[in-house]
Amino acid sequence: MSISSFIVRKTWAKNDAKRDAGLVIPDEIRYIRDNKYGADQKFNSMDICYPKDKEDKKLPLILNVHGGAYVYGSKEVYQFYCADIARRGFMVVNYNYRLAPEYKFPAPLEDLSKVIEWLEEKKDRYPMDLNNVFLIGDSAGAQLATQYAAIYTNEEYRKLFRFRKPEVTIRALSLGCGEFDLERMLEGKWTGAIKEYFGPNPMVFGEKLKVMDYIDENYLPCYIFSAEGDFLRDNVEPMVKYLEAHKVECESKIYGDENTHHVFHVDVKSSLAGRANDDQCNFLKKHIK
Repeated sequence: MSISSFIVRKTWAKNDAKRDAGLVIPDEIRYIRDNKYGADQKFNSMDICYPKDKEDKKLPLILNVHGGAYVYGSKEVYQFYCADIARRGFMVVNYNYRLAPEYKFPAPLEDLSKVIEWLEEKKDRYPMDLNNVFLIGDSAGAQLATQYAAIYTNEEYRKLFRFRKPEVTIRALSLGCGEFDLERMLEGKWTGAIKEYFGPNPMVFGEKLKVMDYIDENYLPCYIFSAEGDFLRDNVEPMVKYLEAHKVECESKIYGDENTHHVFHVDVKSSLAGRANDDQCNFLKKHIK
């Protein structure tokens, strides 16, 4: 592991623990931990949460793709955020995926595919509507969700990964504080966490990196947001323009001021996070059928 990835894990874990100090899962949320969806005992685990008063209904389903620069992040870090999202009337899947440097590209995408297969198999065990599925992700998770949506909507791109088209119907995305254009991101120097994930020469992955080339009019509707103080803020406008040029429905918003930072919306103690999460969930609800 590189020094920079080690620092990311240690520093971000400390900051996230401080952010969430004192939080508990709300009483109104059923929170089911540690479902195993794959062979890897460390990473292939998911939590499921939903409102207790709606467990006799089929709820729209959100898959949360956590952030963490491909080397950090877990369902434990995102448990309070996902429970808070579930309060808005969703069943939420909060899952771990295999991280770098232990695992390389495209391991997180393979794991997302496995999660969906697991949910298809368990469709009668939980109150989920597989006809109304949504992806949300932030930071590196937004990049992964963007890429998986291209895999889902474009058969040619899907064949590159040898994934099958899932039986679930994914309706829309919400992407926060993220990277979107993977090929452009890799045009610069790849060091630290990026190198941990893609290896010393990312270009060996060829067409698999060209996410934007496989976005067309069949791509999913998107809500894209960031914050004034987010170091990835400038990615929003180009992505919105790209989607609009390809006739893809898209809404976007920049929140807060220069003191509002990266993945601000995960802090459920914050009223601004509450507004952002209301907005992203309201966008998703518009696409329930």
